[in-house]
Amino acid sequence: MPEAVIDKQQVASSFGRAAATYDQAAAFQRQVGHNLLERLPAAWQPEYVVDLGCGTGYFTRALARRYAVPVAGLDLAEGMLRFAREQGETGHGWIAADAEALPLRDESQDLIFSSLALQWCPDLGKALAEARRALRPGGRLALTTLVEGSLSELRAAWQAVDGFVHVNRFMPEAHLRDCLASAGFAGLSCDIETHVLHYPQLSGLTHELKALGAHNINPGRPGGLTGRARLRALTEAYESYRQPQGLPATYHVAQVQLYKEG
Repeated sequence: MPEAVIDKQQVASSFGRAAATYDQAAAFQRQVGHNLLERLPAAWQPEYVVDLGCGTGYFTRALARRYAVPVAGLDLAEGMLRFAREQGETGHGWIAADAEALPLRDESQDLIFSSLALQWCPDLGKALAEARRALRPGGRLALTTLVEGSLSELRAAWQAVDGFVHVNRFMPEAHLRDCLASAGFAGLSCDIETHVLHYPQLSGLTHELKALGAHNINPGRPGGLTGRARLRALTEAYESYRQPQGLPATYHVAQVQLYKEG
C-alpha cells in the first residue's frame, strides 16, 4: 500500500482517543481475533510471545492465559497502552512500538500475534520483514488484516453523495498475497473470511467505527463536520442496501499464518 495513504501519527492518535470506548464496540474484532487464536496449533507451546497492535490488551491477556507465559503488548497508540496498563500487567508489560521498526532482538520470539492491526501499516512488506527478523527459527507470525471490499456498502453510499474519501482504504487481496509470498517465510497460509454485520440504522455503524477509532483517517477526507444534508443523502443511499436483518456492513478478513524456517 503506498505510504502516502496512511499517516502513522493519525492512526496512533485516532486509536488512542478511542481507548476508553474500544472494548464496548469490539465484538467483531474479538470474533476475528478468536478465530486467529483457534488456528494456532493446539499442542504448540511458544515460550516468547508478543501481541503486536495489542490495543486495550484483550488478546495479550488471552495469550498469557493460553500459554501460561509472560506476553508483551506492543502498540503504536500511547492512549491504548495507558488503558491496557491500567487493566493490569501480563508479565512483559506494555511497549510503544512501530510494527515497521520493532523494538525486539533478532530471533527472540516464538510467536508474534497481530489481529486487525497491520492494515494500518504504510509498508506491510517492512512490517513482515521486521516480524521475520524478530522470530526464532521455527517461529510463527499469526495475523489478521482487512482487505479491499471491506465496508464496501459505506464506500458506495458515500460515492453517491460526494467525491471525498470517507472510508478507509484496504489492500487488494492479490497485493496482500504477493506481499506475503515475497516476505521470505518458509511457509504460509492465507484464508479470506467474510463477515456481514447488520445494524438497525446507519448511525449504529458510524458510531461504532468512531468508538473503535477506525473512522476515516485517509488523506482526501473532508475537513470539518459533515453537514446534515450530506448525512441525509448518505442515509438515503445506504438504505438501498437494507436487508431483512438490517443495514449490512461487510468485512473481508485475511487470516494469515507465516512460518519461519527452523
